[in-house]
Amino acid sequence: MKLREFIIKDAIVADLRARTRDEAIRELVQSLATANAIDASAVDDVVAALVKREKNGSTGFGKGVAVPHVKHSAVSRMVGTVGRSADGIDFSALDNQPVYNVFLLLSPENQPQQHLQAMNIVFSNLQKDNFRRFLRQSQTPDAISELLEEADAGK
Repeated sequence: MKLREFIIKDAIVADLRARTRDEAIRELVQSLATANAIDASAVDDVVAALVKREKNGSTGFGKGVAVPHVKHSAVSRMVGTVGRSADGIDFSALDNQPVYNVFLLLSPENQPQQHLQAMNIVFSNLQKDNFRRFLRQSQTPDAISELLEEADAGK
């Protein structure tokens, strides 16, 4: 599995306007709806599920990155997006540092194996210092998309 198989290019947000965790989640879910990756009528339910998931334990795993994710009945195929915040967002990350890059993943409830595969791909790339640094420096959706393509190619 490759990042480009589930990250929706048209939903990438290179300059998040959000200032809070919940606003960032809503902005990214809305970007998926705007890109027709999820039904617009599901936005509120998906946001509520993601926020509930965050209250059970932050998906801000440190090093400036968060990976909010949820399995949801409104999702028919795995989709995701990436958001970048120049100023940083408080995600209650494990290292108590602001989050600058957010990978948001949505999966169908009946595909837990695909969900785990996607999480593994995302986390294996986010463990790389260069990937995180270049992601944080990418100021356009195209630049972020190119970085994802390079990661998929193993560069």
